[in-house]
Amino acid sequence: MAEDVIIEVSDRIATLTFNRPDKLNALSRDMLFQSIEMLKKWSLDPQIGAIVVTGAGRAFCAGGDVSMMARTDTETLEEKIDGLRQMQELSFLLYNTPKVTIAAVNGFAMGAGLGVCLACDVRIAASEAKFGTAYAKVGFGGDFGTTWLLTRYAGAPKAKELFFLADPIDAAEAHRLGLINQVVAKDELNARVTEIASRIANGPLTSYRYMKANVNLATSADFRTLLDREAETHLRCGQTEDHKEGVRAFMEKRPPKFTGR
Repeated sequence: MAEDVIIEVSDRIATLTFNRPDKLNALSRDMLFQSIEMLKKWSLDPQIGAIVVTGAGRAFCAGGDVSMMARTDTETLEEKIDGLRQMQELSFLLYNTPKVTIAAVNGFAMGAGLGVCLACDVRIAASEAKFGTAYAKVGFGGDFGTTWLLTRYAGAPKAKELFFLADPIDAAEAHRLGLINQVVAKDELNARVTEIASRIANGPLTSYRYMKANVNLATSADFRTLLDREAETHLRCGQTEDHKEGVRAFMEKRPPKFTGR
């Protein structure tokens, strides 16, 4: 039986591939908990410089498994809420892990799959990719951080439209709205993602860690708070070997050779 998640680590890049192509990579409990476990592990691994999330087949992730929604069970509402909170940890980890996370959106990113995509720091999409909330079509309200992320990236009016109408949008429109960073031809997606991931994985990792944390903080903090925070993190980065190497490389007019230290 095939694994729901394929795990690969190569050249300081960790790749997590959703692997239920026959279900358009709809999220299963095993898929979610395996992914959460790996993200926690990778967040503490100094040999991992970047994390890539993608899907097998023609979808990134189609969201929740609709076939499972029709099943009856004996769980109480509170038990279901606790379970969903546990599963939503996937979005939280992608957004908050000190590693840079990259979504390689090879196809459909719908519902919870859209939330997982938007929780990543950098989002590269194939030109054929489709994005949508999908919740209104099955009478749900939104999960995996979609309401928070869409509101911040696209603005409240557009977020409401995307939720209420649930019409899918193509990669070009998603790029125009700021939901993704780049659009590339499908046959160029893997090469482009690998290029970006390799550049990040071999870059000044401490600097990336604090850049990510500060930008995340900026969504909810005031200007003074960020200025105070930057005074601390900027000078912390100045204590790293990568900073010293960057200065030497600049003075010697050569590319820097960062070690992540």
